[in-house]
Amino acid sequence: MSDALREAVRALKRFPGIGEKSATRLVYWLLRAPEGTATEIARALQALGDGVHECDTCCDLTTQNPCRVCRIPGRDEGLICVVEEPQDVLAFERSGEFEGRYHVLHGAISPLDGVGPDQLRIRPLLDRVGSSAVTEVILATNPTVEGDATALYLARLLGPLEVRVTRPAHGISVGTEIEYADAVSLARALQNRREIQ
Repeated sequence: MSDALREAVRALKRFPGIGEKSATRLVYWLLRAPEGTATEIARALQALGDGVHECDTCCDLTTQNPCRVCRIPGRDEGLICVVEEPQDVLAFERSGEFEGRYHVLHGAISPLDGVGPDQLRIRPLLDRVGSSAVTEVILATNPTVEGDATALYLARLLGPLEVRVTRPAHGISVGTEIEYADAVSLARALQNRREIQ
């Protein structure tokens, strides 16, 4: 393999979920693709680095400041949903159920991966909650060990600020048959059960 091919494979392997074989397939696909395809992809990736930055308000990724969601009038300023990653904002927005504001941490506390509270956007969150009329913070971190640890850490920090701190219910996904649900999901579904009305 030539140096240029090897370098391209090495670069593509940096994407999550892309190993040596997948990266090699992608490089050869790019070489066979219509003329200009690789240049167009490279240009789009370059634009990400040049034009995308964090929103000064919610820390979501955006090309404008403040971001699109922060600019929407009429959203509930007193309700902040804290998520781990920018793509989590998209998931909540697709649901059409949340009418408050967001705050993106850009990760979760994970000592094994070298990620501590200082690597997350926690200080801007505390500044927002402490300096505005926020009444509730929803800690919508992932239902993982790291997400739960991050939520617990944030709940302790937010406690003295006299704001309601909540966490979305976890349990069995809609459409899942109980026999195929994992033990953790079943346990959480039982813990978070509600009365039928």
